[in-house]
Amino acid sequence: MAFNFGAPSGTSGTAAATAAPAVGFGGFGTTSTTAGSAFSFSAPANTGTTGLFGGTQNKGFGFGTGFGTTTGSSTGLGTGLGTGLGFGGFNTQQQQQQTTLGGLFSQPTQAPTQSNQLINTASALSAPTLLGDERDAILAKWNQLQAFWGTGKGYFNNNIPPVEFTQENPFCRFKAVGYSCMPNNKDEDGLVVLVFNKKETDIRSQQQQLVESLHKVLGGNQTLTVNVEGIKTLPDDQTEVVIYVVERSPNGTSRRVPATTLYAHFEQTNIKTQLQQLGVTLSMTRTELSPAQIKQLLQNPPAGVDPIIWEQAKVDNPDSEKLIPVPMVGFKELLRRLKVQDQMTKQHQTRLDIISEDISELQKNQTTTMAKIAQYKRKLMDLSHRTLQVLIKQEIQRKSGYAIQADEEQLRVQLDTIQCELNAPTQFKGRLNELMSQIRMQNHFGAVKSEERYYIDADLLREIKQWKTKSSERWQGTGAWSLT
Repeated sequence: MAFNFGAPSGTSGTAAATAAPAVGFGGFGTTSTTAGSAFSFSAPANTGTTGLFGGTQNKGFGFGTGFGTTTGSSTGLGTGLGTGLGFGGFNTQQQQQQTTLGGLFSQPTQAPTQSNQLINTASALSAPTLLGDERDAILAKWNQLQAFWGTGKGYFNNNIPPVEFTQENPFCRFKAVGYSCMPNNKDEDGLVVLVFNKKETDIRSQQQQLVESLHKVLGGNQTLTVNVEGIKTLPDDQTEVVIYVVERSPNGTSRRVPATTLYAHFEQTNIKTQLQQLGVTLSMTRTELSPAQIKQLLQNPPAGVDPIIWEQAKVDNPDSEKLIPVPMVGFKELLRRLKVQDQMTKQHQTRLDIISEDISELQKNQTTTMAKIAQYKRKLMDLSHRTLQVLIKQEIQRKSGYAIQADEEQLRVQLDTIQCELNAPTQFKGRLNELMSQIRMQNHFGAVKSEERYYIDADLLREIKQWKTKSSERWQGTGAWSLT
């Protein structure tokens, strides 16, 4: 995103045109201007200044009602989407009658005073008549600077109150377009977001009391049950709580109360007062937009937004299926989004730390398990050898006094053959002797050249001794068997 402010290129033909060059106030990039009028309400000339998305910036970049935080009591799309809370701007436009998508798809009734407001703004920016001399031109430039900045009052007539400049005025330069995720929950899911001015730890410690309080707000109806879907930390020590209400009918069936119905109940004056006493600062539904609503939103740029920039924002959307362009007005909105991003980054890092700890714990458990498996394998081998010894002794006692049978004689011959192969000089015994001599030589030369020496592990050496002992007992048992 980028912020750009400065006077647009002036055009001739205004009442307060002067020869002085237009003021260019460039903190993030200034527009090239030519000497001419101090301000113009006609379409400014194309100066070739690179706009927000690399296109040519042709006119002031502003947002009107329906987006951002308006001067009234409505909560716009910039606020609802910036924190990832849902489309609050589609449900929180407070008119005489509550509408589902007020402020975005149905513009509020234009009051007659808005025309006068526009005329007064034009007079303050181009033709003030406060002093009646050349100082009015300087005052016009000052009013333009205030309008670009989005703050201050524009004095233009002694008999008319000054114009209040806010960041929502169409001439404010501190505006940009960002992207926010679109919720994918349906109205039947009944999810409503409540933002509490409390810390997450306080909310979690008093979650049961909170559920009971919300149940009282709903009238204490026994057929209604309040459930908490999720709790998430927000910047500035605020907490987002997502709830839904289940209604049980006398026949035993149950259903979730639709999100719009629950939200309309919370927006009643007496109910809203009770929620404020509980610490609720904002409530909104979390429902998805229909394709028709998304199409209408994208086709109609917000008030004060350059259609070229809005079209470029739609083109640059990294994921049009999940993200939607939203306006950002002023540094306050940018700071809020930055805090939300930092908060989300911290949550991701915390989750990664938890996963890393779980992986470390699993690795430790795996090492312990592998050691136990090796230990059980050695124990199994030892028990197998002991069992074999018992079987040999039992078989010797059972066969005592009997002549050697044919199969036993055949087995003895096979064992003698194996023993001869082991004792043959060129077979295994010779090779083992050769390896032993090489090991002794390496140990001897290694001791002379360096102090490095190799040792056999004590457990392995003990196991070798046990194996040799059991082997000798086995051979002895075989010999005793053959003698009988």
